[in-house]
Amino acid sequence: MSAPMLIALISQKGGAGKTTVAMQLAAGLALEGYRVAVADLDAQESAARWAASAPGQTPFPAEVKTLRGSPAELAKGLRKLANRVDIVVIDCPPSIEHPHTTGALELCDLALVPVVPSPTDLWSTRAIERLILERQRQRPKLRAALLPNRVMRTALAGDVLEVLQEFSLPVLQTPLSQRSAYALSAVRGGSVFGLGRAAAAAQEEVQALVTAVLGLAERTA
Repeated sequence: MSAPMLIALISQKGGAGKTTVAMQLAAGLALEGYRVAVADLDAQESAARWAASAPGQTPFPAEVKTLRGSPAELAKGLRKLANRVDIVVIDCPPSIEHPHTTGALELCDLALVPVVPSPTDLWSTRAIERLILERQRQRPKLRAALLPNRVMRTALAGDVLEVLQEFSLPVLQTPLSQRSAYALSAVRGGSVFGLGRAAAAAQEEVQALVTAVLGLAERTA
């Protein structure tokens, strides 16, 4: 990876698991040997609070930095952060109208959209897709993908996942399930990789996501 990569996690509504994906992805990338930082752009500061929950002897494996300000200040902060790491994972506010979200889309190399398999999430994802497709017309090198998240094995979830295949953006075949391990790792200020063998299934999911994201990164280079 010759230049720092910026990965933005984008959602239109709360509850999509955006911060969970950002933190698990950051930890997984760090385990692969990359220098990783998380830029927390959300006013709720969920990523920063997550990292702050880590015990002093076992800090979160990636730097977590809260960034605020005007679009120009945000861009300056992201570039400064990117200058000292290989990958910046950006946790955006849960709104595509928020200037921090639109600013992140102007700068990122890859936009990931976590999608919970529910009808309301499908509707909001349509709006996100339109915004990203518009940005891609302006920035052809921008890559984006939908990520099924908090997936449960129900008939409704299966139906929604089928509908996702009709979207224009590609769907990553590396879904994250609804698992207690993800919530537990947040409480402990770490990732599923710090939970031992009991979280093996979650660890496999995140590792598959990391592999998929690195594959996308190669295509953005």
